[in-house]
Amino acid sequence: MTGFRIEEYDFNPGAVKALPREEKLSNWPVVYVLNTPPVGKKSRGSIYFGETLNFSSRMRQHLDNDEKRQRLSTIRVILDNTFNKSACLDLESHLIRYAAGDGTNDVLNRNTGVGNYEYYNREKYTRIFDEIFNELLMTGVFSRSIPEIVNSELFKLSPFKVLNEDQAIAVMDIMEGLIEDLAEETQQGNLVVVEGDPGTGKTVIAVYLMKLISDIAVHRDRYEAGADTMFSEFFVEDTVRLFDGLRIGMVVPQQSLRKSLKNVFDKTPGLDSSMVMTPHEIAENTEDFDILIVDEAHRLNQFSSQPSAAANRRFQDINAALFDGERPQASQLDWLRAKARNLILLLDLKQSVRPQDLPQEEYLELLADVPKDRRYRLHTQMRSMGGNDYISYVYDIFSHVPPTERLSFGDYEVGLVDSPRKLVELVHAREAEHGLSRIVAGYAWPWKSKKDKAAMDIDLGEGIQLQWNKAVVDWVNSPTAMEEAGSIHTIQGYDLNYAGVVIGADLRYDPVKKELFIDRASYHDSFGKQNITVRKRKTTDELLTSLITNIYAVLMTRGIRGTFIHVVDPELRKYLNRYFEVIG
Repeated sequence: MTGFRIEEYDFNPGAVKALPREEKLSNWPVVYVLNTPPVGKKSRGSIYFGETLNFSSRMRQHLDNDEKRQRLSTIRVILDNTFNKSACLDLESHLIRYAAGDGTNDVLNRNTGVGNYEYYNREKYTRIFDEIFNELLMTGVFSRSIPEIVNSELFKLSPFKVLNEDQAIAVMDIMEGLIEDLAEETQQGNLVVVEGDPGTGKTVIAVYLMKLISDIAVHRDRYEAGADTMFSEFFVEDTVRLFDGLRIGMVVPQQSLRKSLKNVFDKTPGLDSSMVMTPHEIAENTEDFDILIVDEAHRLNQFSSQPSAAANRRFQDINAALFDGERPQASQLDWLRAKARNLILLLDLKQSVRPQDLPQEEYLELLADVPKDRRYRLHTQMRSMGGNDYISYVYDIFSHVPPTERLSFGDYEVGLVDSPRKLVELVHAREAEHGLSRIVAGYAWPWKSKKDKAAMDIDLGEGIQLQWNKAVVDWVNSPTAMEEAGSIHTIQGYDLNYAGVVIGADLRYDPVKKELFIDRASYHDSFGKQNITVRKRKTTDELLTSLITNIYAVLMTRGIRGTFIHVVDPELRKYLNRYFEVIG
């Protein structure tokens, strides 16, 4: 028998005035939900979560807010004799995050109300929170279970995130720097760089900042609780005035991730899909931007041969317009620097995967000129249960100085799978148990099915044949994803629970020289081995080896719970067996 109860009231002046006069509603920590459910499949509801010590008084405050009074109709208050302030803050945070990932309601809270609260007996309360969620699910406040929500793109890319210490410090410092620069009315060129390995939460920071800045600009809900949060100090009149009317945007070079973020922004009050743009859209905009946040900045392009003559002309026309014809070799990073008063780059140089990506040496030259107090390094691993050790291990394996011994990573499930049939069985089994399990592969097979829909692209033997991803955007959530293999261009920037990684014949191992090498003929990404003729930059074997090993390192660091690896080249398989046991 649980100790909590949920009571329901109408959210209007008459009902609030008639609330029962009992201590739990006027002098006790509680959590409450205000909402109006969606009407019909295409509409969206509205929802707001809060915690308070004086529920009756807080409801009267909310009725003074025009947006809430117009958009919300029902109150649910969660009461428990064992609740304390810390437990209520934690429950509120849980419910906000789940509601954002559920996706059926506009969450009217600020993201500053989401935190990670440690307190006595938290484990016990967390179990109670799951029971509370399930009761709210049965009453229609939520539409999906917790596992379904946690696996959704809305949850993973939502701005309602608990920041770790690295992320919180970076966000706080970036905001203070922006306030300083905006107050001084500095001109174009203020640069901030956030670096981090896969899974350290670079996209989390980008989306969190977009929501925080947007809410400050409109001073969302001045009555909202949150005086104890570290970002509440920004919701003051002087700061609001600095951010009011600013032109802000988020730049995402990859098509698939950009589409997913647009979907999240459309479902988040204060944000809009039009805020998520390509570098081209920024460059061609008639006005400059006050703040641009660039996610996956390592995927910004230098000038190179484009997929079509029209695309070539577009790149050239942008350079001519922005730089008066004086910089024909200007890159997309140059465009953004020319268009933004404040530019924030989220960057991992080890995730460059094509010759068109801006060269590492150019970024290093740029970073040398960025003041130390405008550079941030994220260290804490947020994705992989294998932690930072697993991420470093993978990159070391593909380096010139590989590990000297095999390591294990606790509950993280990783190993080689010799049988392609076994690989498929493992991925399907984990999909049935945990969801979000996919097969991904290096670009070591031609994309025949692009023109012939019936053709199979990847033949691994044992009757296992796969097509490349039919969907080029949001492939992870597409209906046919379990029968396909995703490429680097569909999976970079995404999380999986389990990844089945196929390493093709493009990457091999020489047991005599004791080194990795690449087979150009087996690498079928034509743009992936193209020379950058305008800059007289050849895609040498050394550069291509770096790019292909980066691709496989990215693929092998997508899995939250585990990674299964199938290797085509026998010698590479023997090499990797030094570091991973064989499964099955």
